[in-house]
Amino acid sequence: MVSSEQRRRQLAREKYERQMQRRAEAAAARRRRNTILGASLAVVVLAGGGTLFATGAFSSDDKAKSTSAASTPQPAPTRADPTALPTRKPVEGCAAPAPGSPNGKQFKAEPAMSIDQGASYTMALDTNCGKVAIALDAAKAPHTVNSFNFLAGEQFFDHTKCHRLTTDGIFVLQCGDPTASATVPGGTGGPGYKFADENLTGATYPAGTVAMANSGPGTNGSQFFLVYKDTQLPPNYTPFGKITGGLDVVQKIAAAGTLEGSPDGHPMADVTFNSVTVSKG
Repeated sequence: MVSSEQRRRQLAREKYERQMQRRAEAAAARRRRNTILGASLAVVVLAGGGTLFATGAFSSDDKAKSTSAASTPQPAPTRADPTALPTRKPVEGCAAPAPGSPNGKQFKAEPAMSIDQGASYTMALDTNCGKVAIALDAAKAPHTVNSFNFLAGEQFFDHTKCHRLTTDGIFVLQCGDPTASATVPGGTGGPGYKFADENLTGATYPAGTVAMANSGPGTNGSQFFLVYKDTQLPPNYTPFGKITGGLDVVQKIAAAGTLEGSPDGHPMADVTFNSVTVSKG
């Protein structure tokens, strides 16, 4: 005679197995789609889920996400308890984030140009897992650098989380969404304005590249991604900077994998910007 508790466990186990089968089938379908896409674009574009599109890679638009080649996976249950959320594990070198929350500021329009396009600018990401320094390219991406200079000055990025990590085919850590949390999929937040693409001619994405996420041409906002390993993408994402210090920090975050245990999900490390600053010179 099977007890009610045994039956409950059996049903939970069967539910978990069905979920895992669906995830495996979806992953196989994504790989097939992107193999075809890669051939047509003469690039290798491997979906990690989230917001990879037939025209490119990373999005900050919820509607666009629903029509992408793959969608950001919801937190998956663990084997120990099919009804539980994934368990976050400590990542060496990552401390608790500084107390505080994003200020949630919104702006009606792209800020007026205030940077010197002939000058050098550096963006400093002070994360709970270490510091990352980025040389910004004001000459080739002036509107993008101007936007980051403005938003950093407004403390827009402070206490925001990096909400997406991909570890298969595309090797990026995506950040800049003020609405993202450590467990709920983000990817839809921004500063309230959008601006045009820049510096796309011949754009490539080797390790250390910093580029804009978008939901199509001319939809840049505040989300961006850090490339920690050479990645092939179509030239649809404004490259606006290069990591000059702390690439090892991003690689350490990537090495810890995702919270969901999949090739695309939230970073296992609860990566948070304690502060983001932009300085001239």
